Amino acid sequence: MKIQFQEINFRQDSLDRINLCNQIIENYQDQGLRLTLRQLYYQLVSRNAVPNIERSYKNLSTLVSDARLSGMMDWAAIEDRIRQPIRQNEFTNLRNLTEVALRCYRLPRWKEQEHYAELWVEKDALAGVLEPLASEFHVTMMVNRGYSSQSAMFESAERFNTAGGQRFPILFYLGDMDPSGEDMVRDIEDRLRMFGVLHIRVVKLALTMEQVEQYNPPPNPAKVTDPRATAYIQQHGDSSWEVDALPPEVLGNLIRTAFDEIVDKTKMEKVKKKEEADKRLLRRLMKSKS
Repeated sequence: MKIQFQEINFRQDSLDRINLCNQIIENYQDQGLRLTLRQLYYQLVSRNAVPNIERSYKNLSTLVSDARLSGMMDWAAIEDRIRQPIRQNEFTNLRNLTEVALRCYRLPRWKEQEHYAELWVEKDALAGVLEPLASEFHVTMMVNRGYSSQSAMFESAERFNTAGGQRFPILFYLGDMDPSGEDMVRDIEDRLRMFGVLHIRVVKLALTMEQVEQYNPPPNPAKVTDPRATAYIQQHGDSSWEVDALPPEVLGNLIRTAFDEIVDKTKMEKVKKKEEADKRLLRRLMKSKS
């Protein structure tokens, strides 16, 4: 959806960058995804289109704003995951409500599985990429936004203990490769164990040094003011990398592989077939009442 609100004259280099941004946006849209501004920025950095400095990010923010106002960039392509309105549910009629209920209807798909799993991510910017995957595997997803609060960790522990039962709990985590991002894995596991999830296993799916070497995302200087910087630099050097920089298809493959390794597909498909049978029954009942 491109709508022009202002007429803006761009320099040729700005037009070239807008065209490149639109190519990246189309690639994401082809996968059914929306970008945050930070993700778009890292895609440009990874293509050597802009230097990885704070000024580049600010310049991109201005360019994207102007491109959208001038009708050269899709308004629906860039999302702001922080400033979200709280909208109330409403339905045009009972049939509309029933269709929504049918789309949402799912049985406890993990009930007969050996594991109870969740998907956590350090940064809000990746939520749009991960939400479809969390839905696909029917798992709880949590956005931590850095180190999680005590309230969130306590409630998460209750969720693991209640939903997990006697199964093996596993938490798949995505975060930056930097001093705090590495330490958050330890912090999550320590606090969940403290709150009673004794056999929790926290697996960092991304970002790892192996993935940095494989995919070569753009580096940032490690934050030397971080109290964990000294130990990190001794082990990994003085660069850090953000998980946002990995392409969405890479993140998707990492997550699908991780879940495929722990899911009993036969049991999962059995639950899905029961869901479809229930939906067909409800549709027949609604049809008979109309």
